[in-house]
Amino acid sequence: MIRRGGVTAEELKERFELDARTLRRYYADLREINIPLRDDGVGEERVISLDPDWRRTGVQLSLAEVLSLHFGRTLFNFLEGTSFASDLEGAIERLEPAISRTHRDLCRQLDTKFLAVAEQAKDYRGITSEIVDESITALVYNCPLDARYRKANGVERTYQLHPYSLATFRQGLYLFAKDVRANQVKTYALERFTELARRRREHFEVPIGWRPDAHIAHAFGIISGPPQEVVVAFTNAVSAYIRERTWHPTQVHRTMPDGRLELRMQVAVTVELRTWIQGFGPDARVLGPDFLVAEIKDALCRAAKQYS
Repeated sequence: MIRRGGVTAEELKERFELDARTLRRYYADLREINIPLRDDGVGEERVISLDPDWRRTGVQLSLAEVLSLHFGRTLFNFLEGTSFASDLEGAIERLEPAISRTHRDLCRQLDTKFLAVAEQAKDYRGITSEIVDESITALVYNCPLDARYRKANGVERTYQLHPYSLATFRQGLYLFAKDVRANQVKTYALERFTELARRRREHFEVPIGWRPDAHIAHAFGIISGPPQEVVVAFTNAVSAYIRERTWHPTQVHRTMPDGRLELRMQVAVTVELRTWIQGFGPDARVLGPDFLVAEIKDALCRAAKQYS
């Protein structure tokens, strides 16, 4: 609707798969929140547009802003197939008039000049748009959720949740929500919800002082838990790689007398931490805590038997 000449009602219905009644309701909702819409013509000739005086005019994006927009777009490619992705495309379309002709020509080359290499992204094309929409709407308006969730082992359970925050991690979406029955804030992978419905007329209060970063302060990734002092020794083959990255805010390095690099952290011992350590094979040795030493030793012995 921001483009010159507006958009026909037929085009809106086709693009967003709306019937005439739903389009009228959305139109009324937008007018109710004082979006200055213009409505001209009737039937197939009906055109809906934004008041030209309300649109952003005379604003130009700088080269740095154009590049930031490009990176933001590519970093969220993993959301393809969700309402997030379509909303992002819509936002970018609204900004296109603010890109100068010179920068617009440059935009055609950005995919070959700048690349955001994707991690092993989660596939959200199979998740229903209702799951995403319900979680976001409940999050914004503090509505409780009735949920059915499938755990990693395939077992499904029902929950009543109070959603507090939505996080992205390694190109995946995670909901931090209070399990009302357990009275505990937990982390839920969004794609594992098989059913999700918000209680539209009910609301909850987010605890004063809630901070999502504090919820995962001890996590080695996205899964939190009680912290343990974890100490791992790394050989010279991987020591530079370990030094170059911040694995956890509490990390401390030191060079051991035998030349190995010691990494010490206060973190939750979770599957994320275990698989990370195991991935270094013979180049990493856990020095503590004792139970983690035993677990990693057992896991590596079982892995070695796969090749015997």
